[in-house]
Amino acid sequence: MDFQSHLESEQGFMESCQDYEGSRIVLFGAPMDYTVSYRPGSRMAAGAIRRVSRVLEEHSLALGKDLREIRFFDGGDLALPLGNVDKSLQIIEEAWKSLLIDGKLPLMIGGDHLVTFPAVKSAAAFYPDLAVLQLDAHADLRPHYLGEENSHASVMYRIYKETGVKDIYQLGIRSATWEELSFARQNTRFFPFDILKPLEKIKAELTQRPLYVTLDIDVVDPAFAPGTGTPEPGGCSSREILEAVYNLSGLRVVGFDLVEVAPDYDSGQITSLLAAKIIREIILTHG
Repeated sequence: MDFQSHLESEQGFMESCQDYEGSRIVLFGAPMDYTVSYRPGSRMAAGAIRRVSRVLEEHSLALGKDLREIRFFDGGDLALPLGNVDKSLQIIEEAWKSLLIDGKLPLMIGGDHLVTFPAVKSAAAFYPDLAVLQLDAHADLRPHYLGEENSHASVMYRIYKETGVKDIYQLGIRSATWEELSFARQNTRFFPFDILKPLEKIKAELTQRPLYVTLDIDVVDPAFAPGTGTPEPGGCSSREILEAVYNLSGLRVVGFDLVEVAPDYDSGQITSLLAAKIIREIILTHG
């Protein structure tokens, strides 16, 4: 089954095209939020981010590049069966596998953070030396949450245990249980609170590696990004997260996702707008 067979059409991200074959970058939504532990609604994120993207300029002053010069395909959202976690994860995994076989750079909009698990699972099978960079407020290293392994609070634990990826870099973390912290100290590259200094520190060792980047919007302080399911005070600013995106330049990013935007809790659409700008800069950086 090919990637496009899973899609539901929706008006695309700013300056996207409908030329799948001619586009290296493919943007799509994974509207699953069935495993959240606090506020639901992130399954609506992709549509909200697409709509607000159209208020942005095509040109990035920071990068000196223009989105009109990049051909990228927006395939809309995956058609996921509401409430069926296992089937939804299967569809996401199949979609990623198809995109990677086609030589694409997938950019996925979640959805809760569990959508990252099947994406990394597919990428790890395709790139055996894959490293994962997580920008997040939460460690997401619980073996289960309230007895449920399929939880956004368990995604990085499952990635470590089930995908074969052992090089997980966790930046910006400011919330974890004692058990998660102990696990991180033994098994991951754990950098609490900050994102910019750690990224500079690890960039050299990632330069030649295929890299999957997962960005949970709650890594940003809720003063700048209130529209998320599990807000955590004390995060980075919107300017700092954009600087981190610029610092990914030169790295071999083979997959990217942005998750946990919850439009119903957004004030003035500022979270969706920040997400749209991050996506624009990712496309311009790696297009």
